[in-house]
Amino acid sequence: MMVKNIVIALGFLFVSCKGSTQSKKEMETAKADSKESTFKVVKTDAEWQKELTPEQYYVLRKAATENPFTSEHLKNKEEGVYVCVACNTELFKSETKFKSGTGWPSFYQEIKGNVAYDVDYKIGYKRTEEHCATCGGHLGHVFEDGPEPTGLRHCINGVALKFIPAKK
Repeated sequence: MMVKNIVIALGFLFVSCKGSTQSKKEMETAKADSKESTFKVVKTDAEWQKELTPEQYYVLRKAATENPFTSEHLKNKEEGVYVCVACNTELFKSETKFKSGTGWPSFYQEIKGNVAYDVDYKIGYKRTEEHCATCGGHLGHVFEDGPEPTGLRHCINGVALKFIPAKK
């Protein structure tokens, strides 16, 4: 009788854990679907692959990270604005760019309303992920170790950006 009760209890525990996991995955999928539909620019995966280089696609659409110290924007000191390479939304002004030493273009302030945020646990701890607010493209992450006046470091994949020089 005791063995039978243990088997029933283990069976119940197994079923309840599995059901909880499925529910969590379904909720995450629904959240991702609803997030995707809130952006002004929405395209199919095939359309993004056609329009973007393979590197841009993996960073912007699959939340990959480019290798450090490889961005053409890293040493750029010109005046202008950095826009989303996928939809041309203005994201960061050149005067907010600073040398962080991390290997990625860094800014202490975004252009308000043009960058969206989400929480990311992909590497085992909480980080604040940044997206283009217009197309949802993954840009990078923001950290609280930047310079004044904000104290923030927007650590951005250069491949996600296009630089538009200021008109003189």
